[in-house]
Amino acid sequence: MLKNCQGSPPPFKLHSIYIKYINYQHILAFIFAVKEINENPKILPNITLGFHIYDSYFNERMTYRAALNLPSTFIPNYKCDTQKHLVAVIGGLDFDTSFYMADILSIYKIPQLTYGSFAPEDAGQSQSTSFYRMVPNEAHQYTGIVELLLHFGWTWVGLLAVDDDSGEKFIQTLRPLLSQKGICLAFSETTLKTTYLADFYDVQSDFIQIYHVIMESEAKVVVFYGGTTPMIRLRTMLVLGEMGNINKTSVGKVWILTAQVDFTTLTYQMSWDMHVFYGSLSFSVHSNVVQGFKAFLQVQNPFEANGNGFVKQFWAQVFLCLFPNSNKEEQANGTCTGEEKLENLPSSGFEMSITSHSYSIYNAVYATAHALHAMFLSRTKYRAAVEGGMQELQKLQEVEAGFDIANIVTFPNNSFMRVKIGRLGGEAVPGQRISIDDNRMEKKEGGPFCCYDCSPCPQGMISSQKDMDDCVGCPEDHYPHRDQSQCIPKTISFLSVKEPLGMSLALLALSLSLLTMVVLAIFIKHQDTPIVRANNRDLTYTLLTFLLLCFLCPLIFLSPPERVSCLLRQMAFGLVFTVTVSCVLAKTITVVLAFVATKPGSRMRKWVGKRLANSIVISCSLIQVGICAVWLGTSPPFPDSDMQSAMREIILGCNEGSVTLFYCVLGYMGFLAILSFVVAFFARKLPDSFNEAKFITFSMLLFCSVWISFVPVYLSTKGKYMVAVEIFSILASSAGLLGSIFAPKCYIIVLRPDLNCKEKLIKKK
Repeated sequence: MLKNCQGSPPPFKLHSIYIKYINYQHILAFIFAVKEINENPKILPNITLGFHIYDSYFNERMTYRAALNLPSTFIPNYKCDTQKHLVAVIGGLDFDTSFYMADILSIYKIPQLTYGSFAPEDAGQSQSTSFYRMVPNEAHQYTGIVELLLHFGWTWVGLLAVDDDSGEKFIQTLRPLLSQKGICLAFSETTLKTTYLADFYDVQSDFIQIYHVIMESEAKVVVFYGGTTPMIRLRTMLVLGEMGNINKTSVGKVWILTAQVDFTTLTYQMSWDMHVFYGSLSFSVHSNVVQGFKAFLQVQNPFEANGNGFVKQFWAQVFLCLFPNSNKEEQANGTCTGEEKLENLPSSGFEMSITSHSYSIYNAVYATAHALHAMFLSRTKYRAAVEGGMQELQKLQEVEAGFDIANIVTFPNNSFMRVKIGRLGGEAVPGQRISIDDNRMEKKEGGPFCCYDCSPCPQGMISSQKDMDDCVGCPEDHYPHRDQSQCIPKTISFLSVKEPLGMSLALLALSLSLLTMVVLAIFIKHQDTPIVRANNRDLTYTLLTFLLLCFLCPLIFLSPPERVSCLLRQMAFGLVFTVTVSCVLAKTITVVLAFVATKPGSRMRKWVGKRLANSIVISCSLIQVGICAVWLGTSPPFPDSDMQSAMREIILGCNEGSVTLFYCVLGYMGFLAILSFVVAFFARKLPDSFNEAKFITFSMLLFCSVWISFVPVYLSTKGKYMVAVEIFSILASSAGLLGSIFAPKCYIIVLRPDLNCKEKLIKKK
């Protein structure tokens, strides 16, 4: 903060309780520039510059408080104390601080020269405003970052920015620029904004979470946007992350640091390893060597401060020592002697070469001095001088000097060196936005400096070319090739007799059909024998005929799924099985009534005969015919294709239409089977000679077991295996009926004809 006065400058006013080491070089660069100007007789002769220094604490409230103290020598509409007239303000370091100050200073029209605010100028900001920047427009830096990534072929990067308006603007602006140049963004994260040291303990979990995002990403390049305080947070985050993750290290990342970043360090961070930033690239405002500045730093002595109230506090912090009569109780290595040398400190604690921010401050002091010099010329040249002074400041409203690009080289003692390897704008190679000298670069150890990663396409998608931004999906009737470079048509699949499973089921069905025909032929050949006549010969023929049809039903299921075959499948199955079970029920009821009618005076005699059996079969079958008619009329089965269950196949099948009516058909057959089982179970104790109730009981037990097991298995399978489950259930239940009911009779007819006589059948056992 500059004031002009006569005589010697006033002593410092100390308003800070903790100094960041790199910020102390800013103070010394400011003091050095004022000292040079006051000792130069060619600039502002007979006028001595003085200054006050205030700390913003990177806090909005403290910034406004300090800004309100700056014009306190003013009384509205009066001009007093002209010897301490405030002519300019230099600051602040970050974007927010600069604009908080501008809110107050613009009211009094006090010129403000900011050396750290890189935010682009507002479109509505007047060119005659009192706000001047000592740095280039940040838009050039955005372009430089993209050009730098393209220069090294980095197309997979991550972004990390401070969590404030400038950080959000950085991400929102850079994201589309990267996309336009084909650079993929692996992640974009923001670090929480913390002002005080105590705040770090509250955000440790957030730091570790961001650390995991960075380390688990395949991107080897991370662009970091921030300032001095965000750099402290970044180093803290990396240390905390590595402490909790021994197997993960951030050494393999290449960091690109924006011009806002300075390697500032707190006392406890001086011992932290700097190797994580080895090989990093850093943007900085263009700077040159300032003659005499390094010598000025070397002669700094806390016991010869001449009113410098900062030096002792800085000295105690950086050298961990205490001054005599100090009331501090902090841990120290000893007493400060003044013989300590700044050049012996690691550069992470203090840099002896002037930084870009310090150079901007140095230039800001000189620019203000030259403007004042032009204004204090003779009266005859006053108007021209004033205009000249304003023109000097107008030139600074946006500096076009460009950026330097430096390669960070670290050393084991936690020092580092900035090696300039290129320029952005300014003195860059003509015709190029950016110039890089690759031969001066230090590369990362343990891996290639340029890293490039591509993610494979998700399942079901392809990329016909390399380096594609997005993958494309295949049509539903195609699937991706093994290398996911092209789409291949899916094959048509359905359960047919041409594949092993379908052929096995067809052979089994034909074998059982042949066996049923043999049984029917045996019964027809021996139709006049007592065992055939005793069990209702016509009902037996009907049962065998429909059992034969049950065994032939699977052949419909093995045919290609078309409209006709889909309609016939379930209808034929339902009706044929219903007639079959109805015949079994009729045989069971006939057996029971036959024995009941033999009792003297029984009225059941008139019910015994073919008429009852036929009535039972016809009435039970008509009910199933009605259910099937409703099914066909409302929601009949239809051909359907499943393209999702198998990646390389289109599974053809029949959609049942109404699932409710399908299970109604099954439920009705189950009801008839259970009813037959119950009747046969109660008739099992009747005389054995004429009683086949035991065989019917066992057959119905098998029948019910098969179809009860069918339901969960059918629901848990898909595609052609659903058809196979239904075919197997049809064959198993039909074979159970054939074997249980007719096997004992065929045994007697074929193998024991001596038992197939009336005397043997009516003999009680």
